[in-house]
Amino acid sequence: MHYFTQLFTYDHPWSHVVIGMWHKYPNPHCSHVLSIDVVDRSVDPQTGVIRTERILGCKQKAPTWIVKFFGGSEDAFVREVSFINPATQEATITSVNLSLSQFATCYETIRYVPAANGRTTFAQTAEIQARMAIWRSAADKLENFLVQRFEQNAQLGKVGFTDVLRRMWEAKEQPQHAHAS
Repeated sequence: MHYFTQLFTYDHPWSHVVIGMWHKYPNPHCSHVLSIDVVDRSVDPQTGVIRTERILGCKQKAPTWIVKFFGGSEDAFVREVSFINPATQEATITSVNLSLSQFATCYETIRYVPAANGRTTFAQTAEIQARMAIWRSAADKLENFLVQRFEQNAQLGKVGFTDVLRRMWEAKEQPQHAHAS
């Protein structure tokens, strides 16, 4: 089992980041995400927590040995469930791969919480595990590849989301600052 974690602070308030979450894809930095389908959305009438379940369709350029060994294709699907709590200003997103999950799983958790000075903290963790106990060396090789691919995609996702937030909010905020001067 391998782990990945990163912590980052966006220069935008929590409310802007949460609205931006729904506009993250498509973006040129994450061209591997091809589709997003909302499967379910509900609001808990007692807590006000918004739960959304989505399926993301991706195209991963997997090494030939992985595609040949495990079969299948480069098309992959991920189940994502998010919980947005406006009262506590917490957003939690969990995701797990649906494709080839009999061979390897990637459990990801993302949290967005308010930080000082109108900023938002982003915490991301992933647990990646190959399910081939018999072939430990092959499992280690697969896990190493998957962690490297996850880290590359995580960095692209961070850059892409930063661009999305910049386009959504900074362009709108500049005219206000011009009038304030």
